[in-house]
Amino acid sequence: MKISRIETIPFAIPYRKPLRFASGEVHAAEHVLVRVHTDEGLVGTAEAPPRPFTYGETQASITAVIDDLFAPQVIGLSPLERETVHSRLNRTVGNPTAKSALDMALWDLIGQSLGISVTELLGGFTDRMRVAHMVGFAPAEEMVAEAERFRDTHGVTTFKVKVGRRPIDLDVAACKALRAALGPDVELYVDGNRGWTAAESLRALRALEDVDLTFAEELCPADDVLGRRWLVARSGIPIFADESTARPGEVTRELLGGSANGISVKTARTGFTYSQRVLFLCEGLGAEVVLGNQIDGQVGTLCSAAFGAAFEATSRRPGELSNFLDMTDDLLAEPLEIVDGTLRVREGAGLGIAIDEDKLAHYRQD
Repeated sequence: MKISRIETIPFAIPYRKPLRFASGEVHAAEHVLVRVHTDEGLVGTAEAPPRPFTYGETQASITAVIDDLFAPQVIGLSPLERETVHSRLNRTVGNPTAKSALDMALWDLIGQSLGISVTELLGGFTDRMRVAHMVGFAPAEEMVAEAERFRDTHGVTTFKVKVGRRPIDLDVAACKALRAALGPDVELYVDGNRGWTAAESLRALRALEDVDLTFAEELCPADDVLGRRWLVARSGIPIFADESTARPGEVTRELLGGSANGISVKTARTGFTYSQRVLFLCEGLGAEVVLGNQIDGQVGTLCSAAFGAAFEATSRRPGELSNFLDMTDDLLAEPLEIVDGTLRVREGAGLGIAIDEDKLAHYRQD
């Protein structure tokens, strides 16, 4: 089986409301559907969500780099030649979500060709993931109402609270309101998206000591080496790295340098192949992980769940797998459903992705 063609389809689906975080905001899921075709008729599918304020990619750049640079280098190879594929892709720096979508589509092809799921290929630990939901910037009462709705409707009991974009006192008040309304049995953690200095981060964490946060994610700028170490040494809760650890080498640097206690693993930026390497590094160094979210649509969420369910370490914590519900529509023929706070991976070969072609035709941008 050989790769015969690679298809990139830009599409845009509006969000129900703007999603805001310290590094930017998005009003629509302007993503790229990536399809890897083979000479035997199998098609591997994945989703690339550009985040220009985080990785510098745009919908147009993802389409261009795959069509113009990556596709000519990998057409003719077998999907099994993943190391050769990555060797050729890595001749071009950056472009993490473009590379990751290609990688996940190859794993989808391999699973289809063998008649087994990608979760089984990767490790097969379980068939479902517990779900955490991201609560974005809004007045405290609106954030509480959203969290209560997800708890009551979907059974979600873990919430990631966005901080770092507005005055610290407002973020602290919102977190305290969430704890007061949701009670002690709900898990809360915060994500600053690099929005605070180290000193501001420590001030905020001390003000939040009575909120019982599980951990805090990426509070400081990624290049503030000394500030991040200073904060981790003084923080009473674990500090997880996210945007600063997009590659395995960065994971090693952050953990051994004392700049983080744990790592957010995101298949949207490291695919399945490099997410494995990040996970295994963390296990070897004794660091915890959380399965993160790139505000993926249902295709990307299905990929994340397939990876998270494959390993015991990624299954321990709820994964960030609910933000597709913030979209007004999606592309899967059979939509994902969160029941009792969990999301099941799809049964069958590969990733189990079936696209509603009418919806794709409606939302595609080309």
